[in-house]
Amino acid sequence: MRASTRSNIPPFHAMEVLRLANELEASGRDILHLEIGEPSRRSPARVIEAAQHALANEALGYTEALGTPALRERIAQHYEAIYGVDVEPRRIIVTLGSSGGFLFALLGAFEQGDRVALANPCYPGYRNSLSALGITPVILPAGPETRYQLTVELLQAQADTLAGLIIASPSNPAGTMIPDAEFEKIVGYCWEKGIALISDEVYHGITYSQKAQTAIAFTNDVIVVNGFSKYYAMTGWRLGWMIVPDEMVGVVERLAQNMFVSPSSLAQQAALVAFDCLDELDAEVERYAHNRRILLEGLPAVGIEHLAPADGAFYVYADIAGLADDSQEFCQRMLMDIGVATTPGIDFDQATGHRYVRFSFAGATADLEQAVERLRSWKGLGRRDTA
Repeated sequence: MRASTRSNIPPFHAMEVLRLANELEASGRDILHLEIGEPSRRSPARVIEAAQHALANEALGYTEALGTPALRERIAQHYEAIYGVDVEPRRIIVTLGSSGGFLFALLGAFEQGDRVALANPCYPGYRNSLSALGITPVILPAGPETRYQLTVELLQAQADTLAGLIIASPSNPAGTMIPDAEFEKIVGYCWEKGIALISDEVYHGITYSQKAQTAIAFTNDVIVVNGFSKYYAMTGWRLGWMIVPDEMVGVVERLAQNMFVSPSSLAQQAALVAFDCLDELDAEVERYAHNRRILLEGLPAVGIEHLAPADGAFYVYADIAGLADDSQEFCQRMLMDIGVATTPGIDFDQATGHRYVRFSFAGATADLEQAVERLRSWKGLGRRDTA
């Protein structure tokens, strides 16, 4: 059978690194996993208990395509408590992971051939999903001078040709955040130019110097995508949510009915209590903060000096240009030589990603400490001769 041309998108190299790392681990190698953005702890105890209770006592059939009314109401309460914003539950849609929310957002807001802007670097799923759907990704370079985030000034050169914009704060891979004043400027600019804005807020809750702001604080004319995978440590439950403008609710409902029928009933039952576990989850963020310090101090000490600020999420995005000119080869050598798995920057930036590596600090603290020690003694870390 012939594969479709739309399926011809690049692989997600982080998952390929994970596969190779797992193979090495299965053969007896001691591998330190710094490649995947996934909490290493179990889901909160109350979440697991709620799931066990549901399994024992509930039929767990289909729910409404938009999610259970109870969970949509609970998410609305969360926005009032955390952000001080009033979101009507009917505008909240529970999805099959935040990835499901992005699929609905792209299908519901854009036509084939529309142009949608992205920061470079960015999560590769944005770019590749757009391409697979026949939507044109418009890549706007955003380097250290703008903290790897888009600004209104970067948008202006393309604004008249854009149908949409995807932003993330905190971002993956850089972990940087958009300051509130700049965020408000971007929202206002998109409204003025008729640019549909999608705000990826899946790393909210995991920040280190300032609280992340939701785009809903500035306008209702925006699509917000969030989920239970990162802060709530529920990656495998595959549950997310989105908030859409009034006129998009019916659009997304029809897509949800036809594509997925409904989100997981079990995951929705468990997620109801996730918002009551904030003390446990915030303690985990404190552990991330400690892990973050280990890398922000340890990497420069071994010669990896140019690091993105890492305001939030659980990544350090490192410029390795002084050490190598091929991040994929560099990451493979690191894995094979010293058993440290990381993600090459080409996942996130096809233009300059060959000089970047992403380190995840979501794992065990002892693994982060050991990774720095292994790097310290790695002979392959010698500086590249640029003479």
